[in-house]
Amino acid sequence: MWDYPRPAIAQLTDAHLRILFDGQVLAETRSGVRTLETSHPPSYYFPPADVDQAMLALAGGSASMCEWKGQARYFDVVGPTKRASRVGWAYPAPTPSFAMLRDHIAFYAGPMDACFVNGEQVTPQPGGFYGGWITSAVAGPFKGPPGTQFW
Repeated sequence: MWDYPRPAIAQLTDAHLRILFDGQVLAETRSGVRTLETSHPPSYYFPPADVDQAMLALAGGSASMCEWKGQARYFDVVGPTKRASRVGWAYPAPTPSFAMLRDHIAFYAGPMDACFVNGEQVTPQPGGFYGGWITSAVAGPFKGPPGTQFW
């Protein structure tokens, strides 16, 4: 991932992506988009049709702004017995170079029961802000742990 580009890019992926939350399949696709940026493991975005919309609630609170992707809106994920706040995000009006992300939804791996890329369970990117998914296909160190915010 140190040879990933800066500024970031988005690209289609046919990897099998799957998320479990509160014992339910929250999202599953082979038509995702991944974003790549230097010092970050990939983040994966799911087409809205491949996410169980009944498990999403628009989150309150402030939006965030990415210099490359635009303004994000956030989602809570609601399962049968638990709720995770502001753990999904989407770009309803992304910048032109990230147009393929429009309305696709990404999720932090940490609050989920499990997230998978091609059957391999991912490790969440460290830190509370970044949403990358670490697999054996990417090598660190990764931005996110204490002391790495301004790399």
